[in-house]
Amino acid sequence: MTFTGTRGGTRIDTNDLYIEYRPLLFSLAYRMLGTVMDAEDTVQETFASYAGLKEVSAIRNPRAYLCKMVTNRCIDFLRSAKQRREVYTGPWLPEPVVWRNDNDGAGHDPMHELLSRDDLTMAYLFMMETLTPTERAVLVLREAFQYDYGEIASIVGKTEANCRKIHSRAKQKVQPEAADRRVDYEKDQTVLNRFISALSMGDTNTLLQLLTHDATLLSDGGGKVLAAVNPIVTSARVIAFLQGIVRNSPSNSTIDVVTINGQPGLLLKVEDHVVGTVSFEREGERIRRIFMVRNPDKLLRINP
Repeated sequence: MTFTGTRGGTRIDTNDLYIEYRPLLFSLAYRMLGTVMDAEDTVQETFASYAGLKEVSAIRNPRAYLCKMVTNRCIDFLRSAKQRREVYTGPWLPEPVVWRNDNDGAGHDPMHELLSRDDLTMAYLFMMETLTPTERAVLVLREAFQYDYGEIASIVGKTEANCRKIHSRAKQKVQPEAADRRVDYEKDQTVLNRFISALSMGDTNTLLQLLTHDATLLSDGGGKVLAAVNPIVTSARVIAFLQGIVRNSPSNSTIDVVTINGQPGLLLKVEDHVVGTVSFEREGERIRRIFMVRNPDKLLRINP
């Protein structure tokens, strides 16, 4: 996609800026919004607005300016989306970012590199929903992009001292719970493989050993497909729910092991159509939370 603007009355091509900064800006917007489509739209709108600026030649740091534009658009979006998410049917989960292991070339994609981080797991993004839009912006800019407080203050329109307080408050809401659960892909894969094997064989005793006692399953159907409207809590109830899904699945159902937001996860498919994703949050050798996304709107980018 090519964007053009004017500089001193002369048309300029900002396509180079788009190519260079799109992965960064998408990563920023996705962390803020939790949805791929909204993040992509925000980045596109930002570049269109940037290309239309009359004084674009006076912008000395396009990267910082574009990040500021994206951040403010995301803050405005989150404020307007707050009511919609409050009346959302069932739990609202982030839109999963999926790449299929070993066969999609994602490892060479700069977007993939930006998304392969601990602060983009489904569990972390889900916890980010507890933050206000401004708290979320300050935390993302500081933790994910290492902006100093002066830069953050200029972006969110707060004082530097206020941004320090906001950052500290946001970390207290999100970090204590997440700090001891950093991504260990191989260990996650080992636990997931054991879980899949036990579930497929109906081995309830092993499943109980693989889940924490207070394990929780969150299912996002968005009111469009059948899903649990309320969180399912305790290992016994989670296992019963999952075993029910296995029993009632069509004969042409399959499960693919993929990478979801930097962690091993599952694609649930009927024939070649993806009908859900499953992500896990591990605590030690056990699974603490399971995130199941079944809302078809959040699977559009996964299905061809």
